[in-house]
Amino acid sequence: MVKFRLSAFSDEYSASLDEQIEGLILNKVRMTELRGIDGTNVSDLTPLQAADVHRKLEASGISVSAIGSPIGKIKITDNMDEHLDKLKNTCEIAGVVQTNRIRMFSFYIPDGKYDEYRNEVIDRIGRMLDVADEYGLKLCHENEKGIYGDTPERCSELLAEFDGRMGCVFDPANFIQCGCQPFEYSYNLLKNYITYMHIKDAVKNGTIVPAGRGVGCIPELLTVINLAHQGDFILTLEPHLRVFAGLAQLEGGPRTALGNAYATSAEAFAAAVTNLRMCIPRTAQQA
Repeated sequence: MVKFRLSAFSDEYSASLDEQIEGLILNKVRMTELRGIDGTNVSDLTPLQAADVHRKLEASGISVSAIGSPIGKIKITDNMDEHLDKLKNTCEIAGVVQTNRIRMFSFYIPDGKYDEYRNEVIDRIGRMLDVADEYGLKLCHENEKGIYGDTPERCSELLAEFDGRMGCVFDPANFIQCGCQPFEYSYNLLKNYITYMHIKDAVKNGTIVPAGRGVGCIPELLTVINLAHQGDFILTLEPHLRVFAGLAQLEGGPRTALGNAYATSAEAFAAAVTNLRMCIPRTAQQA
């Protein structure tokens, strides 16, 4: 059995770090995956700014589950040396806020030319992993629509290529938006690689909905994970239930359809937490 530990992209509660902390405490979530802080992307912080972020989080009893970085979320034809400089800064930030995980991507591919750019993707990820290894950090690949690793097959290919050096962030809604079945097919293909999950659900047309209300089979996924894993397993809420500050800057490919069924970001965030807790098996521990 596992102990599910809840984290969240708290910038969906508010752009303000102080308000993010308030929202996490109000909803009894004690971890965050840092992404946007007071209007600045986490990878663009200075170490001094990151130290201030860490001080505030630590004083509130909140830890950082991962850095929700945009690393790898560029075109495969974009300058890589500049991007590696951003990765190095992100690694510095990770050390300051005391997390050993950085979420990353596998580059936007033009016109679906996956075979043509496969070797370039692998080369670039290898260079990224070399940087992370120097800092003793784990890069964790998220399946995202429009990038090389958007399908379970290509995710599996990349993870096998690097043989454990790269972690796997499993996002059910992103698979749905790529026309893939999160459970059982995608899960079974990737289960031996999964490091943690992003909790985001969607209906068949790709519109995001609270966990358990879509076709992402989140209750079923958590039931299987509860039986298959031991120890802590992090579930990071990525609500996407309402347009929030910075959303447009996060997506370099097709835009995500949001339901916007909630009057405020605070209401949407609370609904995301409540619905996730309802999806967790009764036999599992949670924190």
